[in-house]
Amino acid sequence: MKVAVLMGGWSAEREVSLSSGRGIAEACRKLGHDTAEIDMDRNVAAALAEVRPDVVFNALHGVPGEDGSVQGLLDLMQIPYTHSGLAASVVAIDKDLTKKILVPAGIRMPEGRIVESESLFDGDPLPRPYVLKPVNEGSSVGIAIVTEDSNYGSPIGRDVPGPWQQFDRLLAEPFVGTRELTVSVLAGRPLAVTELTPKRGFYDYEAKYTDGITDHQCPAALPDEVTEAALQLALQAHRQLGCRGVSRSDFRYDDGAGPDGLWLLEVNTQPGMTPLSLVPEQARYVGISYEQLVQQIIDKALEERNS
Repeated sequence: MKVAVLMGGWSAEREVSLSSGRGIAEACRKLGHDTAEIDMDRNVAAALAEVRPDVVFNALHGVPGEDGSVQGLLDLMQIPYTHSGLAASVVAIDKDLTKKILVPAGIRMPEGRIVESESLFDGDPLPRPYVLKPVNEGSSVGIAIVTEDSNYGSPIGRDVPGPWQQFDRLLAEPFVGTRELTVSVLAGRPLAVTELTPKRGFYDYEAKYTDGITDHQCPAALPDEVTEAALQLALQAHRQLGCRGVSRSDFRYDDGAGPDGLWLLEVNTQPGMTPLSLVPEQARYVGISYEQLVQQIIDKALEERNS
């Protein structure tokens, strides 16, 4: 079939998206598909109309590829596309809105509050330690952990580098858990639990995409009941938000606390497909090659369109 791989764009995650897209395009060609690579720009509708694909593989990360904008465009153009649809994309990229959907459903997430960046210079919004993150960015873009001994100052200084310099509004959350876990869900099936251990700092953008900085343990060394709970929570979140295709749920875990020690942080509807990405890694663990993974995601997109 004819596949258009949509990648790049202008978000903070552009380079990650380009890496994902190139890998996906290579896999599509190995699978025998007529494949076009489209670097997202403001004329994307014209580019898609020229290619006339049977399906779009959405390899974009961040806005506008993950927030419902591209999904709405493709819906209007009546082109099948991979990953979640418009409604799920709008909700999942907004961390505060995600809480409002998932917490009432019984999924534990850190309590948080939206703060104006300017207010941080007058005092802390939460007791330290706490986390500051953009409301609608992925890949740990713009995250800061504010601790008692941090070099941000008390109160935070205006001239200190941090996400408050890039974003007007931030989500403040208590710092929870001691271990970083993640679970991928593919076509309604949770794959595995991976533990991520950065060799320095925390699991930020650099730790995610720089080879050798973070150790991945798949499967994570956890009690069976904790592994099962994480798998089921990821599946529940995937379904509750209306995700389709593939998603990835990120957790923090209080070591030794059993299933009650799991905290869901966020659900990624456009998880990375780079050589260091977690979805392909977990797929390999359950016996699914990269090419098979790409084909399954495409098949799910066409299945959704025809259902």
